[in-house]
Amino acid sequence: MHSVSLHYTLSHRDDTDTTANNEAALLRHPLMDLLQAVDQKGSISAAARELNFSYRHVWGELKRWEDVLGHELIIWEKGQSAKLTEFGGKLMWAERQTQARLAPQLEALRADLERTFAVAFDPAAHVLTLYASHDDALPRLREHAATAGLHLDIRFCGSVDAIRALNEGRCTLAGFHTQSHPSETSFTAKAYRDLLQPGLHKIIGFATRTQGLITATGNPKQLHSLADVVKTKARFVQRSPGTGTRVLLDDLLAQAQLSIEDLNNWPDEEPSHTALAEAIASGRCDVGLGIESTARARGLGFVPLVQEVFHLVCLKSALDTPATQALCQFLQDHTWQQALNSLPGYQTHHSGEVQSLSKRLPWWVFPRAKKMG
Repeated sequence: MHSVSLHYTLSHRDDTDTTANNEAALLRHPLMDLLQAVDQKGSISAAARELNFSYRHVWGELKRWEDVLGHELIIWEKGQSAKLTEFGGKLMWAERQTQARLAPQLEALRADLERTFAVAFDPAAHVLTLYASHDDALPRLREHAATAGLHLDIRFCGSVDAIRALNEGRCTLAGFHTQSHPSETSFTAKAYRDLLQPGLHKIIGFATRTQGLITATGNPKQLHSLADVVKTKARFVQRSPGTGTRVLLDDLLAQAQLSIEDLNNWPDEEPSHTALAEAIASGRCDVGLGIESTARARGLGFVPLVQEVFHLVCLKSALDTPATQALCQFLQDHTWQQALNSLPGYQTHHSGEVQSLSKRLPWWVFPRAKKMG
């Protein structure tokens, strides 16, 4: 059994070009071009002229493909017209069948590729790579920003991993979330202090969102606090280590004078708010910590516990790039802000404003310079 791989090419075509042949193969393979030329012209030399190749190139490619496929493709008889072998003929048949059957799908794929690559050739379009904590507003931002020529390549991961990706140069922006005013001794400060450096990183304001207890529909166990979760021994589903929600949970437990061991923890940890909500909706677990929008979308119960800030962070050196400037401008657009505020639990928060770490994350306290006497 031979494997099949797909190939495409990029070529320049003026808007006024009328030479494009709509009947041409939408997905081409160089071997099929060689076989078709030989079949139609009856000789290697004529096929080479048709394809604008040398005789040596066409002959060499045909022999190479015979070695690759393990079958003869051409009947090589001196003084006779070149003909396709039975196997070569069947390859051409398979090519025609594929083009006929898959023409609509191939055309859709071609159009999609053209639209995508058009961004690369559009000087007014911008692309930003964003690693971010799982969030319901970011996919909506990606959809809206694309209409303005700003394309967000979003990859979801834990907050800690997102900032590490930024520091390692794997993205331009990182998304993470904290309580509004985390203390210097909080788990939040411990998680992010060593990853972010005042003067090197800058915060771009984005949104606030509500986190709380996601419960089964109607909250049948009447859970209103983490203390209730502990007291009732409700099955608690955890988020994965390194996620911002896991860090937040540690802080909320500490504030309630509880520990992670006090919870009746489900053995499986979930990588996203959506996966956590599914674990509760399926009845495998009773409760977990997650965002309001995800709970509402699944029709689950929700008990608000804290309003947190979702930050976007970049290196200071990236602030003046056209893509980052375009993002800051778009975040301040009234239409976008209306769309964000319509998402349950979300509100715009200094959206698009560039702020220092010491202002947004107050565990960095710098001594004030003494006044000259």
